[in-house]
Amino acid sequence: MKCYVGIDLGSTTTKALILDEQARPRGRGITNSRSNYDVACEVARNEAFLDARFNLFEAAISERAAGIPGAEALPRALRGDFAWEQHIHLQGELEATCRVEAERGPNREAVAAALGEVFEQMTADASKLFGPDARPRSDFFRDVAGAAYMRLAQAAARRHDLPFERLLGIFDKSILVVENHVPEQMLAERIERALERSAERLELSTEALATLRELVEEVVGEPLVEDVSVGTGYGRARLPFPRERIRSEILCHGLGAHALFPGTRTVLDIGGQDTKAIQIDEHGVVTGFQMNDRCAAGCGRYLGYIADEMNVGLHELGPLAQQATKPVRINSTCTVFAGAELRDRLSMGQRREDILGGLHRAIMLRAMSLLSRSGGIHDEFTFTGGVAKNAAAVEALEGLVDENYGQRTLNISPDSIYTGALGAALFALRSATEQAPVGANGGTR
Repeated sequence: MKCYVGIDLGSTTTKALILDEQARPRGRGITNSRSNYDVACEVARNEAFLDARFNLFEAAISERAAGIPGAEALPRALRGDFAWEQHIHLQGELEATCRVEAERGPNREAVAAALGEVFEQMTADASKLFGPDARPRSDFFRDVAGAAYMRLAQAAARRHDLPFERLLGIFDKSILVVENHVPEQMLAERIERALERSAERLELSTEALATLRELVEEVVGEPLVEDVSVGTGYGRARLPFPRERIRSEILCHGLGAHALFPGTRTVLDIGGQDTKAIQIDEHGVVTGFQMNDRCAAGCGRYLGYIADEMNVGLHELGPLAQQATKPVRINSTCTVFAGAELRDRLSMGQRREDILGGLHRAIMLRAMSLLSRSGGIHDEFTFTGGVAKNAAAVEALEGLVDENYGQRTLNISPDSIYTGALGAALFALRSATEQAPVGANGGTR
């Protein structure tokens, strides 16, 4: 199958999306951008091709194995068990790196014992993260592992009479090492182990398992040919693509939003480092835009900084903000001063939920200013980027839009974070279908 790949290399996350020759999305991948953009690009691309194979497997079951008892539940179970396999592999790398880092400081024996307890409990708890009844969680290993590590390390530090900052510092240094290399894929082996776990839990018969294993092997062996790739995003200049296969974020988000919601006329994208207010016509062509300055105030990086200050995962900020009863007025969304203002307000006895409620409103007020300067909000209005997954940010935006413009159709795709990558993939497909293919890779995944 020929594939057309869009890579959106953002300042905090890197996204990849694959289209087939009929412009149908086949696979998506996302990872932290890290300090190494080349690694982030490769990891996101690998994740997208892996997701494409899972989607092909699900389609094959629907077409050829729908009558097998338990087959219908297998794709979801297999994804969860494979994610568990991947998580345990990365967690093992993290533990090994933490133990090496622990040897470089004081209290080595106590630290080693504390780390042993922390990772033993993390492994025991991991199956709950990927089971059929698991609650929604972050897409990123850093967030999932970090939230568990922080919670367990605090208790372990007390038991072993260690400063929590020592264990926290070990994690911070180690997670950078684990994130900054491309993990071993070992696709066939991990899928086989995941299939065994899923089959046991679903109580598949020996005959059913044999049939489904054949389908898995067929899908894993199918060649996925990367025909053309196009890159965009904050770090697009670092992508290993020819210049003619690089597109601006503005163009890609405009085209991607139009593809998701053809009636879109105004687009708001809040990414890690910048905010973009974009006006497009009925064809998805950009007619005007405004961007924030180089400051990351009110963007994903700002929210990440707040999460770090509060010792919570980034994915926990929205739910906490939604618990606000008296949102406080925030004077600045400057990342530099955020920590100081946050600590001052906490010391005054203000609830962190109310502080976060005020922060989310302040971020959206800043975005509304950009939208106004770009030409206002026209029906339909589409919100894209990673912050669109934050329910508290969406609530604040909806309220402000209604206050200032009246009722508008607000579109938010469940895959909003991939909008830029979708636009890039559409440009890749166009380059292959509307003219001679540009820089075809010919690579097989």
